Amino acid sequence: MPLQNRVWPDGKLVSHPCRGLLMGNRGGRLHDPATKTIRRLQASRRWICCVLSFKNRHRQVMGEGYTELFFLDEVTALAAGHRPCFECRRVEAQAYATAAARHLGLETLPGAGWMDRQLALERGPRWQGKPAGDAALRTLPDGTMLTDGAGFLALKSGRLLRWSPDGYAATSPVSTLRVITPALSLAALSGGYQPLWHHNP
Repeated sequence: MPLQNRVWPDGKLVSHPCRGLLMGNRGGRLHDPATKTIRRLQASRRWICCVLSFKNRHRQVMGEGYTELFFLDEVTALAAGHRPCFECRRVEAQAYATAAARHLGLETLPGAGWMDRQLALERGPRWQGKPAGDAALRTLPDGTMLTDGAGFLALKSGRLLRWSPDGYAATSPVSTLRVITPALSLAALSGGYQPLWHHNP
């Protein structure tokens, strides 16, 4: 039985056998080590996405330490409200902060704490996102995740791709869409940040 540590674009934690391209956490332990069941949705507001392998470290998944979470790719992680880790993905974290600062016109580079506070306001049920009609779609950056109420779609190269736990697939036009990627990550994407994508058609 798969553990409940796969992250959907809306931030929900589900059981699914596919591991994905990135790991991450939400600031600590979310699970009961004895039963390996999720007890809470976050330990702190520091939600990060990490590489699967770093400095030959080995972990027991859902052991005594923090809860290991897995994402299809970085587009999914950003939509769920996570950001790049400053330890194992320092280059990407700095690029994310630089791109966000550029787009927002910030005079100084935002640090991890500032970004975590901002993202905490923009993710989950509190973040409704904005409607995205045809005109809005043309202004959104690649890597934006949206929902049509039935599932999730990602924007790449001017077209929408239907998200699934296994990857992306081409889809027909959808009329009613809402952006779910948090505003800070939208700013980073608009500022030129290039997220890691799962293979897609």
